[in-house]
Amino acid sequence: MKKRILVVSSANMDFVQRVVRIPDGGETVVESLGYSYIPGGKGANSALAFARLGADAVFCTKMGKDENARRLKKLYGEENIDTRFIAEDREAPTGLASIIVEEESGQNRIIVYPGANNNLLENDIEEAFNCYPDGVFVQFEIPDKAVFAAARFAKERGIPLFVDAGPAREDFQLEKLLQVEILSPNEKECEILTGITPDSVENCLKACIRLASSVSCKYVVLKLGRRGCFVYDGKYYNIVPGHKVNAVDTTAAGDVFTAALSYAYLQKGDILEAARFANIAGAICVSREGASTSIPTLAEIKEFAQELKNKKR
Repeated sequence: MKKRILVVSSANMDFVQRVVRIPDGGETVVESLGYSYIPGGKGANSALAFARLGADAVFCTKMGKDENARRLKKLYGEENIDTRFIAEDREAPTGLASIIVEEESGQNRIIVYPGANNNLLENDIEEAFNCYPDGVFVQFEIPDKAVFAAARFAKERGIPLFVDAGPAREDFQLEKLLQVEILSPNEKECEILTGITPDSVENCLKACIRLASSVSCKYVVLKLGRRGCFVYDGKYYNIVPGHKVNAVDTTAAGDVFTAALSYAYLQKGDILEAARFANIAGAICVSREGASTSIPTLAEIKEFAQELKNKKR
């Protein structure tokens, strides 16, 4: 059965700059690798991922009344995302992210200008719940009060809440998320939220225990990049290995991973199967450039999974 997922999060236009190396302070470098404007934002990346996986994706966000908003809404419509609950801000511009990607490593550095994302209101979110979602998905690229409002509405209605914990801050009040089905930070977000670097099994477990003591959650899933992910259910843990691919750009990989994890979990309720599915989605994502341009479809994930099975025979 097709699941309806309400994404309450951010929408940006990404200004992507590809470089051989990051210039030092005061240095000017001339690059030939090029730049581009690509639809992005953590919320939009996740909504696109849900839509391409086959979910009924509903997007609640706020954008300016400008050309970037027009382009983004057009893309969302083409991707079959429900845009009824995208609010318009007549004063603030649509969010913009400046993304610098190093060619050799694929590592990125991102500066976000939130714009209208900062003005998403509780009323905007409450109205979006009229879509009667099966799951609610949030990230921290919108104001805290908007995240907490979405969490409160989800708890009041008995709807599972999925939290992609980025971008993280040390002072973020995790307890105000109330009741979380899956909490999923990446390595850096985990370190910011707990003070523990998840660089070993022991530290991963310590970090998960600390997170679980801060907020009521059914599962903590740490995104560990090429190492895969670490799944903790409050008593036991499992390590789900990642996949070796040629990483060219890590932009959107975390958003895609957590969206795929949430989608697969909602479909079958099996957290380890969902984690394996999400690892494949993340691996495909990092092997491509850009944000929206790197998000895989359900068919591509199934094809990757079949190739893995064939190699094991």
